[in-house]
Amino acid sequence: MQPAPLHPDEPRRLQTLRDQDLLDTPAEHYLDTLVRLIRDLFLVNSAFITLVDQDRQWFKARTGLLQAETPRDISFCGHAILLSDLLLVTDARLDPRFADNPLVLGPPHIRFYAGQPIHAADGQVIGTLCIADASPRQLDAAGIRHLRDLATLAEGYLQMRALSQQTRSLREAVDREQRKALLDPLTQLWNRGGLNHFYPLEQARVQDAGLRLGVIYCDLDHFKKVNDQHGHGAGDQVLWESARRMTAALRPQDLLTRPGGEEFVALVAVHDEAELMRVAERLRLAIGQAPMALDTQALAQTASFGVTLALCGESQAEALARADQALYLAKQNGRNRVEGRSAT
Repeated sequence: MQPAPLHPDEPRRLQTLRDQDLLDTPAEHYLDTLVRLIRDLFLVNSAFITLVDQDRQWFKARTGLLQAETPRDISFCGHAILLSDLLLVTDARLDPRFADNPLVLGPPHIRFYAGQPIHAADGQVIGTLCIADASPRQLDAAGIRHLRDLATLAEGYLQMRALSQQTRSLREAVDREQRKALLDPLTQLWNRGGLNHFYPLEQARVQDAGLRLGVIYCDLDHFKKVNDQHGHGAGDQVLWESARRMTAALRPQDLLTRPGGEEFVALVAVHDEAELMRVAERLRLAIGQAPMALDTQALAQTASFGVTLALCGESQAEALARADQALYLAKQNGRNRVEGRSAT
């Protein structure tokens, strides 16, 4: 194995990457959709948008792989960022740079890789858009052109995101080292610590807008059976796919978190309880409307939801407890349903 040498302008490249405030941030629906489209377009096992940090490559968007990051010294993308154009590896077992790479010899057993560098607005390379497969592949001229064009779309989105109000607000709310501790690596959602951190900020934002803070508590139905019957790897896939589906069903300003296990909590700005129920019903349908594709089969999965409107001045614990009571009622009434509970 031949680890990639450092970029010729590595200190400046790393500073540019960190200035973007992209590392250790939640998944984003636009990029998730893009990598899913790329995987289907090229008929490969996986597609990624990677950011190459000092000692790791971190996946800003990924499909076909559950790991949030891999060490930089074994990454293909560490080589790709040294090039001005596409890195194409048609059979990694025949390439001396990668033949004995752990990612080739073991899961995900990469044989084919194509990675196009992506850049920040100042021209510094920060990562790649890449595809990979467990079988040797070729990429014709049209495929190379399509991958370059798709990388341009990813690059443009990341550049615009770095300048957005959302990024400025995130930068003010939590720094990068804090984010690493607040992000769930599997689902790329905020974890329980993230929920605790952002709850009062969301409460204040919603009140300033003259709206109500809706709390949606979700629990995947019979999730223990998934792990018991199909294995924890399949369970992780269901959690990942559930997070993607719910993120797609929410608005960009809504906050979806995974406090732990098979539970999710969404914080949404609404006008009233009727609107909150509609949002939760949209999430329920997103989970259950189509089977989830596992490695070897499709699995039907449903979820139960409890919702409540937080009261002005009410503590987070009180609002979450009431949503949890509504969730318990949804389970008691047959699961795969939404129940609400108002403050008495």
